Amino acid sequence: MTLWLLITRLGEAQILLPAAGLALLLLAQREDSRAAALRWALALGLGTLVTTVSKVAFLGFGWGIAALDFTGFSGHSMYAASVDIPLLATCALALFGRGRWGGALAGAALAALIAVSRVEVGAHSVSEAIAGFVLGGSLAAWVVAALPTRWPAQAALRTAVGLAPLGLTLWLAAGVAWAPPPVTHSLVVRLSLALSGREHPYTRAHLHATPRARLPVRSWPPAGDTDLA
Repeated sequence: MTLWLLITRLGEAQILLPAAGLALLLLAQREDSRAAALRWALALGLGTLVTTVSKVAFLGFGWGIAALDFTGFSGHSMYAASVDIPLLATCALALFGRGRWGGALAGAALAALIAVSRVEVGAHSVSEAIAGFVLGGSLAAWVVAALPTRWPAQAALRTAVGLAPLGLTLWLAAGVAWAPPPVTHSLVVRLSLALSGREHPYTRAHLHATPRARLPVRSWPPAGDTDLA
């Protein structure tokens, strides 16, 4: 279990997005990869939006699929796929001048491992982990397809990024070891309650209740809180 807990941290947005940001800067500096940089930025925004909407729909309004044990896309799985796949594809191009799909395959393997970890630590169901991986993977494939097939040999560039895999490894290790606990879930819960007007979020137990549980909307003014003397 300890190993899975370490692996699952590799899917946290606070660790992955800074690494993606650095790669985006590298891509944006080259004319032949600016389109891919734009796609990647759009993909991350779209993935974040879809994942957040799916979580708000369940936490705030109880919209889920009981038959699939589905309460929303796994954010860790989505970010792992949408970041790791283009990131390692970019590293392959920068280091070897080619091999974008080989790098993408390595990123997909890492992202799949992180998706499995979400199930192993009990954070998500199988359907949620798969849905997140498929969403992020589809967006990542759209990004990788826009990357150039080859980058001309540039000694200065190769020297500058030659330590990229080592730097990335150190960054991920440092993130797993010292990054604070993520706050994204609590923020989504707050957003869900604000939009739905409920005092408590829906849980997986509500999803599988028979008949389907429906939480009451918060009354206003709250009990005991009135302007009447």
